[in-house]
Amino acid sequence: MKVHIIIAALLACISVPLTGQVTTTHSPSADEVIARMLAHEMQRETAAHGYTGIRQYDLENPLFAKHAHLVANVTCDPDGTMHFQIVSKEGWSSGNISLRQALEMESEFSRPMTRPMTQINKDNYTLQMMGTTLLNGRTAYVIDVVPKRQEVYLFRGRIWVDAEDFALARIEGQLAKTPSIWIRTVHFTLEFRKNGEYWFPSLSTSTSDVRVFGPTSVNIQFLDYSPQSASAAKHFDLSPLEASYVQH
Repeated sequence: MKVHIIIAALLACISVPLTGQVTTTHSPSADEVIARMLAHEMQRETAAHGYTGIRQYDLENPLFAKHAHLVANVTCDPDGTMHFQIVSKEGWSSGNISLRQALEMESEFSRPMTRPMTQINKDNYTLQMMGTTLLNGRTAYVIDVVPKRQEVYLFRGRIWVDAEDFALARIEGQLAKTPSIWIRTVHFTLEFRKNGEYWFPSLSTSTSDVRVFGPTSVNIQFLDYSPQSASAAKHFDLSPLEASYVQH
């Protein structure tokens, strides 16, 4: 089933810390917005000096009545490299193995040598500005993204970039390449929430068409995410951040 590849691929394109109808008012070009987004992302990462948090995973496979539950501590280095320490796991052993492999793959994707291959930038994607819209009460640029390579860690779809902070606020699309012949398509959304000066994942839903195994859901809660910099943490609200993956 290779659920671990799906989960890792969906998260590979984002960096933490980092929002209706589209209006066609004058906007900068897509390349200009992405360039500013990456520059602001680097500034936030430098100020945060990395981050810590907790993830809680719940995997469900209704067809086989299987459930897996895993909790992991998350630490991100200042250079963006992510480390996971599994705190607890229970339930379906194969499901927990897939979740553990997802953490290992996400960590690998986050390393400085491999991270450029997954970033949303003009080297990896053809970008087209679609206009602006209101998202959660904030103006966001809406950009269509088309991968330049058919790779499992890239996607085809649309992104929303907060017009004030130039941070990723939403991603929607499907993987550029499915990770297995057993998986026909993978469609997903990722939403982000601003907390203090930083943006963290808030909610995600993905849908996979999987042969044999049927629908499989992976729900993720992002808990207690905070920057490691003492000065940055002073103005940070330690509230739960939630995300979910649902795969059919």
